[in-house]
Amino acid sequence: MALSKDDRAGQGGKLAGKVAIVTGGGRDIGRACVLKLAAEGAAVAINYFSSSEGADSAVAEITAAGGRAFASKGDMTDARDVQRLIEETTNAFGDQIHVLVHVTGGLVARKTILEMDEAHWNRVMDLNATSFMRAIKAALPHMATGGAIVGLASQAGRDGGGPGAVAYAASKGAVMTMTRGLAKELGPHIRVNSVCPGMIDTDFHNTFTKDEVRRHVAGITPLKREGSSEDVANLVAYLASEEAAFITGANIDINGGLLFS
Repeated sequence: MALSKDDRAGQGGKLAGKVAIVTGGGRDIGRACVLKLAAEGAAVAINYFSSSEGADSAVAEITAAGGRAFASKGDMTDARDVQRLIEETTNAFGDQIHVLVHVTGGLVARKTILEMDEAHWNRVMDLNATSFMRAIKAALPHMATGGAIVGLASQAGRDGGGPGAVAYAASKGAVMTMTRGLAKELGPHIRVNSVCPGMIDTDFHNTFTKDEVRRHVAGITPLKREGSSEDVANLVAYLASEEAAFITGANIDINGGLLFS
């Protein structure tokens, strides 16, 4: 996904005049969300942990199209970095935050219950679930009435994940439960939803999923393909917008029909 001045970033679109934060916005799904939110008019703060090239190039695309964005390196498992991201956002774009998209997360490694130690379990939980809590807690004092929070859960949170993914699946299940609870806690002023991607063509699967498994899954999926980061970003932007004004507490599947919930 690339922006052009025809996208009128920062001027038109269903998020015109809004301020958005995307954690984990330097690559794959996160970067696609950054570009889609900007194309819909949002000013975007892009957090990244290691993907500076992807984040910086996204800023360049957005600003070239007339939008506003900046990139900030930070570890969302460190409360100090989370707070700094919020402060940088409000300093750059004003005190109100309208959209928080939390993409930060990962599997870390495939380990069965007998192979993992508590340090692995805690690291995965911290990366996927506790980081979501940290980001929300830090952003809330600045969240505007009518704002939206969108989390990244996973199909693994529904079906338990593949081999060695128990910790990851449990952490994504926690994100899904947090989504439901926070929707009740923060409504009616702020909506909270999450998306549950299935097999998406990202570095996650390049690293952790064998090619033959990916081909098999694509083959048995009704739409006969893997999803793209842009597919997920389109859903995220919808949930962040007023078009989804009556949707909260939902964990929405995006898997090409592979799993029905």
